Amino acid sequence: MDLTLNPMPFLTIRSLAVAALALCVLQVHAQARIYRCGNEYTNDPAVAKAKGCTVMDGGNITIIEGTKPTAARSSTPVASARSSGGNDRVDPAAQRARDSDARAILEAEMRKAEERLAQARKEYANGEPEKQGIESRNYQRYLDRVAELKAAVARAESDVAGLQRELSRLPGSANAVGSTAK
Repeated sequence: MDLTLNPMPFLTIRSLAVAALALCVLQVHAQARIYRCGNEYTNDPAVAKAKGCTVMDGGNITIIEGTKPTAARSSTPVASARSSGGNDRVDPAAQRARDSDARAILEAEMRKAEERLAQARKEYANGEPEKQGIESRNYQRYLDRVAELKAAVARAESDVAGLQRELSRLPGSANAVGSTAK
């Protein structure tokens, strides 16, 4: 048996050690001093000295610049009237038109919500809907469907109540709006 050492593994280990050392030196060089100047950061010592910046101690710092806000351009006459005159009032006719549009939208939503409520109540059938298919043999499935129907009725009632509140908040809502039969 030959017990001589092969110099090749040592050369490989030595070259890996030199490469690792070189990477460490590059890493240390990359982590130069960072200076903080208020909300700005720099790694230039001349700029930092001129602005009176302080050296940042600690770990690495990552800075991601955000987007700069742009001034909104007003294309509507109401927005331009606000900005030019400093007057926060809206033309009463324009406000009445907005209110009537809002009322029309809410009333249409109210009609749809009342239709959904009527449909949900019809399907729920006071907690005793007809059994469908396999539900006659699987009572738990029937109970699960009844619970879902009950939740749908509660959701629809909540939607109608919310829309009624919104309609009552609109100006000129002295008259009763929408009706639900329980």
